[in-house]
Amino acid sequence: MFSGFYNTGIFVFQQFVRLAASVSPKARKWVDGRRDWTTKLHQQFDGNKQSIAWFHAASLGEFEQGRPVIEAFRTQYPDYKILLTFFSPSGYEVRKNYEGADYIIYLPADTPGNARQFVAIVKPSIAFFIKYEFWYNYLRELKQANVAVISFSAIFRPDQLFFKPWGSFYRNLLRYFDHILVQNQESVDLLKSIDITQVTRAGDTRFDRVAQVAAAKKEIPVAAAFKNSKPLLVVGSAWPEDMDVLIPFLNAFDKPLKVIIAPHEIHDAEIERWRAQLIKPSVRFSQTDEASVTQADILFIDNVGMLTSLYQYGEFAYIGGAFKQGLHNSLEAATFGVPVFFGPDYAKYQEAVDLVNEGAAFPISSTTELSIAFSRQYTDSSEAAQISRNYVLRNIGATGKVMDVVKFFLNTGNTAKFTERTT
Repeated sequence: MFSGFYNTGIFVFQQFVRLAASVSPKARKWVDGRRDWTTKLHQQFDGNKQSIAWFHAASLGEFEQGRPVIEAFRTQYPDYKILLTFFSPSGYEVRKNYEGADYIIYLPADTPGNARQFVAIVKPSIAFFIKYEFWYNYLRELKQANVAVISFSAIFRPDQLFFKPWGSFYRNLLRYFDHILVQNQESVDLLKSIDITQVTRAGDTRFDRVAQVAAAKKEIPVAAAFKNSKPLLVVGSAWPEDMDVLIPFLNAFDKPLKVIIAPHEIHDAEIERWRAQLIKPSVRFSQTDEASVTQADILFIDNVGMLTSLYQYGEFAYIGGAFKQGLHNSLEAATFGVPVFFGPDYAKYQEAVDLVNEGAAFPISSTTELSIAFSRQYTDSSEAAQISRNYVLRNIGATGKVMDVVKFFLNTGNTAKFTERTT
């Protein structure tokens, strides 16, 4: 019965997105990217003789989270071909040319027919779902095809449907996984409370990813010239709600400070509106160079893909999304050893909770709170910076634990439960 409700919900969602495609570019990409998917899939996979490892990420953030595992898998199992699927255009459009995968496509909507055809055409030997992906029909088809299914970097909370009295349908989804690698002990305990025991506490593979990024950071000469040896605040993934707090703060702050602002979504009109509201001189990255950028106090980033390397120039970081949309990746900043600021809605993000508890991150809910917290760190941020850096270093290693589970299923052909690390 519940599967019928679920499939109806998927159908309604598809119709809604198709209607929205006439007015929403993102919805249009979602629809167009899945058009004729069976034909495209047959063209790619018919006649393939190599084993397939399938990785699925909802969007760009989950891809970056899973990337260390994808690349470790490529190194350890070079005879496999890798299929990478995305749910969201914001992931696919940015990473559709990623060289670490052999095939990159949109995941067709989770209908019974789509899932059946997809698994039959691709014939994966192992499947990975990153963090929050629980698609009923795909999981069922994979289980029926005897494909090893692994979830990693997952995190669970008591308020999720899995743990509600009426959540039996969603609890049963978890039984389709051969193993679930989670971020924290609370997740282990919650899963055990509903008799899900194929669980390992492995941590979050994003720590491995941000450490890789920091080690291979790219120099950005315009950003270095802009900093000009002055204290610098990097604002990453800013939304309008963040800017409503930041703009009054920046207008009132009267000490030397350079600011780089990277909006989460780049809209020319929105950037120009923010620039008009700011008192201090600002410039867009696309409209400046090393010589002239020094005249500005605020630099707007109007391109994609640069943010992770920009944090290296900062003494402070503000991470957007925690007023409404969901907090973005605070680890990308923390790995460079800076105090981190963000909005009030951060409780769902384990790393943010940890950084706050340890004294390296500072949640704020107003311009006044930001002014107080920032002024304290501006005076002396050395302690918070060290805590931030050490926190990342201390939590590296989840990728190796994921690969231990992979080895168990692929190298031995074992169909039993992996039970080496269950606490």
